[in-house]
Amino acid sequence: MLTRPDRLWTLGEEDIEALEIGAAILGTGGGGSPYIGKLRARQALREGNKLRILPLEDLPDDAKVVALGGIGAPLISHERIKEGREGLRCVRALEERLGFKADAIACEEIGGQNAMEPLITASLAGLPVVDGDGMGRAFPEMQMTTYSIYGHRSTPSVMCDPHGNVVIFDHAISETWHERMARACVVAQGGASTLASAPMSGAFVRRFSIPNSYTKAIALGRAVREARRRHEDPIAAVCEKENGRVVHTGKIVDLKRHLRGGFVTGEALIEGFDAHQGSRGSVLIQNENLVFKRDGTVEVVVPDLIIILDIDSGNAITTEMLRYGQRVAVLAVPCHPLLATPEALEVVGPKGFGFHDIVYRPMAGAQHEEAPVS
Repeated sequence: MLTRPDRLWTLGEEDIEALEIGAAILGTGGGGSPYIGKLRARQALREGNKLRILPLEDLPDDAKVVALGGIGAPLISHERIKEGREGLRCVRALEERLGFKADAIACEEIGGQNAMEPLITASLAGLPVVDGDGMGRAFPEMQMTTYSIYGHRSTPSVMCDPHGNVVIFDHAISETWHERMARACVVAQGGASTLASAPMSGAFVRRFSIPNSYTKAIALGRAVREARRRHEDPIAAVCEKENGRVVHTGKIVDLKRHLRGGFVTGEALIEGFDAHQGSRGSVLIQNENLVFKRDGTVEVVVPDLIIILDIDSGNAITTEMLRYGQRVAVLAVPCHPLLATPEALEVVGPKGFGFHDIVYRPMAGAQHEEAPVS
């Protein structure tokens, strides 16, 4: 049971508007459309459901916490809108399979629509969402959460699609095998589904979540909105809020994008202008922005965040919405310390994505030595 219900933060529509902006920025191009997620969250509010955030430090040691999120290609969310109760079916099926009752929902990744999915599901279940997540950004594969990296076994898990199908993964020999089997299943289900993983203890979630993800995303969205209201630079506001920097500005002059095995993969080429006139940037994509190169030289790589924003509005552009001719700014933001330990880099560093010739070097200003994993 939750011991401090008075500490729950109930979100309103203004919070959801800010979360849409902040989650899209932190999503590094992935996580699905935050706009569609916002509409669904707003509808949940208007139907009388409560979207509530629980401070991480108020989570009891013995709480049962279910991590939940969407799985599949973000592009599908534009082509096939969710039925709406997929997440709730996942949680109920998991509870029945394992004989427990969930106390709270955890976010798998704060990026994009996956920031909204736990809130919507939790509101339907009458539960709060913990103020943290497993990535602090978005990644394309399920084993890339801090939950999995630091020892949680995600199976038994449950996957549900809009048609009403419920698939239970009873046991996987590794988190990578769980991802492979789930990825094969989601392709059969049409390319996008919702998945809930085996429950975690409150003590584990407090220790290995990226903390304050929701409050951070909402504050980031508010900073962008306030900059616009004052006719100031929203991109500068993002950099100030997230200790980031602009690494490239330019126009997208070529775009290669393919749907393969449940992922959107490709590359965006960006011809520089203004301070970056005469140079060409490129961003390699696998659902999210993974590597930024300037004139063929790697400058930023996962797990640090590579964010593409519209040069005028400061809105994040997800990978499925990139288009030829867009004028963009590419930002680099340091990742959380939990993503930069040796064990994390094996999974979410360059090697984890097949870039064996790239060495991860932390951005200046990152405080990676503070990761509390001993």
